[in-house]
Amino acid sequence: MIRADGRSRYSIWAHSAALRDLYTRRCLMQAEEMTCHAQAAELLAPLVAPGDTLLDIGCGSGYFYHSLRSRGIPAEYWGLDASETLLAIGRRCLPAFGLPPERLLTMSLDELAGETDHIVCLNVLSNIDNYHRGLERMLQCSRRSVILRESLAQTAQYQYVVDEYLDPGCRLRVHVNTYALAELIGFIESFGFEARIVTDRRTGGRPEMVIGYPHHWTFVVARRR
Repeated sequence: MIRADGRSRYSIWAHSAALRDLYTRRCLMQAEEMTCHAQAAELLAPLVAPGDTLLDIGCGSGYFYHSLRSRGIPAEYWGLDASETLLAIGRRCLPAFGLPPERLLTMSLDELAGETDHIVCLNVLSNIDNYHRGLERMLQCSRRSVILRESLAQTAQYQYVVDEYLDPGCRLRVHVNTYALAELIGFIESFGFEARIVTDRRTGGRPEMVIGYPHHWTFVVARRR
């Protein structure tokens, strides 16, 4: 029988009890702030004016909200993710810290439309089949800036591999892509943005092994001309 539950059935994010526990602790501020979240917030801070809106794409459970709140960055936070499992954690935990649950949206990048002042997207595009359509949606929606952290290098490499870190008995594949930096920057600039490259603080520009595969984490800060 044909069913319509393929998104959740084959999503790696719905098949890791360890990940759900970690995201819960992050939402409750019981785990250390991610270095990339701290760096993204610091890159964002000088770009934000009071009343600006921020969309966190691939937000997981929305705990980047804490990085903004703790620094007094005056952006109205919204989070978007395709995983209802992870969003449910944020909707349960984050209202106690001031975030209304309706600010966490269940949505894929393909469904994104509208406008926001700023977009932050961290460690997301490297785990989908390709970046072009998703990044196009972001650039079309952002009025002022887009901040990315992705695996970027001189040459591109595409892999579709089994994630060995999921729940016992679960064998699902995930994209582990590194994109060509110059090509991605050119794509961003073709939408009327100026883009600058920022060295990732956590890795210092060196490859980091994630689920057994090298990731070349790099920040890109794009501002609309």
